[in-house]
Amino acid sequence: MRFALFLTLLATALGGADIRRPNIMVIVSDDHGYADVGFNGGKAVPTPHLDALAASGVRCTNGYVSHPFCSPTRAGLLTGRYQQRFGHENNPAHDPKNPALGLPLSEKLLPQYLQEAGYRTGWIGKWHLGATPAQAPWNRGFEQTYGFIGGGHMFSGWAINEQKEYNVPLTRNGKPTTDIPTHLTEALGREAANFIQKKDGKPWMLYLAFNAPHTPHQPTAEREQKFAGITDPVRRKCLAQISLLDDAIGTVTQALAASGQTQDTLVFFFSDNGGTPATLGADNTPLRGNKGLLYEGGIRVPFVVSWPAQLKPGSTYAESVSSLDVATTALAVAGAPLPKERPLDGVDLIPHLKGQATSPLLRPLFWRIGGGQSFAMRSGPWKLVRIGKQPDELYDLSADLSETKNLAAAQPEVVRRLSDELERWNKQLIDPLFASPQGSKAADKKAKK
Repeated sequence: MRFALFLTLLATALGGADIRRPNIMVIVSDDHGYADVGFNGGKAVPTPHLDALAASGVRCTNGYVSHPFCSPTRAGLLTGRYQQRFGHENNPAHDPKNPALGLPLSEKLLPQYLQEAGYRTGWIGKWHLGATPAQAPWNRGFEQTYGFIGGGHMFSGWAINEQKEYNVPLTRNGKPTTDIPTHLTEALGREAANFIQKKDGKPWMLYLAFNAPHTPHQPTAEREQKFAGITDPVRRKCLAQISLLDDAIGTVTQALAASGQTQDTLVFFFSDNGGTPATLGADNTPLRGNKGLLYEGGIRVPFVVSWPAQLKPGSTYAESVSSLDVATTALAVAGAPLPKERPLDGVDLIPHLKGQATSPLLRPLFWRIGGGQSFAMRSGPWKLVRIGKQPDELYDLSADLSETKNLAAAQPEVVRRLSDELERWNKQLIDPLFASPQGSKAADKKAKK
């Protein structure tokens, strides 16, 4: 009875009597540079399929993730909660025998909620949220799975070795395989297409987490040759990886179209964090900083939301949105109740993206790394950055996207107001449950302007 009521309310919210709930697909790239997509103005690598996805929906020009590196962002994404609330503030070491390393089992994940709402669920790609059996995706709400459990993997030609994180066997539905595809990025795209085309009468949710263009850069020789004019070999290989990623996303969107599901599929696309430093191949222009830092280059990412049946194609949205909003939005469109025992930190983006919200989306966004060594906060145009014991930094992002002019001395009242909000938020958090394997010191280094 209660679920039927939710469906009725959903139909009303979406402006019609048709209560078909959308499919939900979350596509995440890995260490993707802000300028390394065409829809953000990038010219170095053609990304026609990503550009078409952006043109089919809303390009969020102030899109953020909840952390400047891999695993914590993914923990926040799948719970809809700031990951520091449950101690997932670092990257867990890959240890299949240590349940303390990874996303706590006390947290309920988006696919588990959607299963209860009648969705078929799938995970394909990178996990990086704990390596014990209980922490694996097939035990956390995902019915159909294919990918690798660790924080990274070789793309081609690897020798399977369970003792090396980047060489572990790919798994299918919880069982190790002997698969060594010609190129992993292409294989993940094909697996996603197969998942999409399997119809059983249920709406579905797919979490498609590519590990491209994360290192090691291993494009095919043929694809790298297309970028032969790039003299820097690291940059050349990175661009070739992005090109392969774009093709794989094209495989996925073409499967949607061929199966007649494009209109009724809500798609999110973003990177898990900012691009790497240029020395590792990425381009974050015009942003300051990179992965691991709390400047915009570490947390602002290419961000697209597409749902052709509901969202105006080719539109942009300028208020701040977050990867934390994915879970709340997904539950809302699925007609599933929001949990009462663990409030989510995101908002339902659909009314805002449709221009139907009764008020603008002005909530603040927060970041913390190193267990409280460094912080950042965005509220409206203002961004407060607090790195270790260095003096506070304040930027007006509406006029200074590259964070070049520190206004803290000129705007003490703004610094005080944001500091008070930041302190209230920080009191709700707990200490990190585990440390990153190689520490998190990079996040505390000051980026070059």
